[in-house]
Amino acid sequence: MAGFSVQRYAPERSTFAKLTARDSVLRRLDWWLLLSALALSFIGSLLVWSATRNRTQLNQGDPYYFLIRHAMNTGIGFGLMIATIWLGHRTLRGAVPVLYGLSVVLILAVLTPLGATVNGAHAWIIIGGGFSLQPSEFTKITIILGMAMILASRVDAGDQLHPDHRTVMKSLGLAALPILIIMMMPDLGSVMVIVIIILGVLLASGASNRWVLGLIGAGVAGAVAVAALGLLDEYQINRFAAFANPNLDPAGVGYNTNQARIAIGSGGLTGTGLFKGSQTTGQFVPEQQTDFVFTVAGEELGFVGAGLILVLLGVVLWRACRIARETTELYGTVVAAGIIAWFGFQSFENIGMTLGIMPVAGLPLPFVSYGGSSMFAVWVAIGLLQSIRVQRPITA
Repeated sequence: MAGFSVQRYAPERSTFAKLTARDSVLRRLDWWLLLSALALSFIGSLLVWSATRNRTQLNQGDPYYFLIRHAMNTGIGFGLMIATIWLGHRTLRGAVPVLYGLSVVLILAVLTPLGATVNGAHAWIIIGGGFSLQPSEFTKITIILGMAMILASRVDAGDQLHPDHRTVMKSLGLAALPILIIMMMPDLGSVMVIVIIILGVLLASGASNRWVLGLIGAGVAGAVAVAALGLLDEYQINRFAAFANPNLDPAGVGYNTNQARIAIGSGGLTGTGLFKGSQTTGQFVPEQQTDFVFTVAGEELGFVGAGLILVLLGVVLWRACRIARETTELYGTVVAAGIIAWFGFQSFENIGMTLGIMPVAGLPLPFVSYGGSSMFAVWVAIGLLQSIRVQRPITA
């Protein structure tokens, strides 16, 4: 596979014993990756705080409400990362059937009376006490792990150089069921991310390019069919209409995008200053703590602050690419590649929709946007990347 060099590797049971004797887990962590993710979450806490401290209809009269909860979400996510490193990506490989079954049950639960609708998408489960769960965020992880397990099984065992057609079909079948359920919600944003993850996983696995080209063609045909058959909800049609023509209804469907661009454009080079943005303080941008959090950075921190977020996201992707290249097993490479595709596309889509170059899809900005499910999922992904790096075999 172009771009990645994968050697066959049979996992050693004594890997961690050797780590204890000759090296420490802390020294083998990718600190650039970890610190960049922490910096993004810290910046996100400031942006979320600025976006919500005056919104009494949301913060229940407490200006620190969302700041505290965002910090709690980050802390829980960090704990999940540590647990993931401790368990190891190879241990989770053996638990894929259980994790996959649990994720399917959870997304099916969204379609029952337990499910709730937020911003037009029936994609949530209300837990109570102000907490909710979006199961599709965790489905991204189980699809990555499940497809990697199937695609790499015979290659890492030395039976094949690349996954054959039957293996690829099995992996696509594993991903198809969650996609169909998520489409029924409907949550097109999550479906878009999962499709990109599938393409990234197949490319990294060394599967035939015919599969990748065929999936792209099938995706285009499916999008045309969905539109022609009228399967999209009205709010989804309106979002695409506003993307195609922002001036179509500036006070209605185009309002979010127009206000987002005004906010970012008013920031200039260095911004108006934290807590001093007129668009943010005036509450002109809807969902500014979640999907449109990048507008707070653009307005109050300016080009410099917004650029810093892009640089940090770039560092996360760069380090993930290095981990994917350096691992000696196809399974680790495929897992890392799926995470790269996920983070890369979701970041591009989120920032792109605030700039008006992508349609509004309701996707959070990784590590930055407010939201427990998203924060937990991205930190588990960081744990998987760190585990792949930590568990590289130690030569004598």
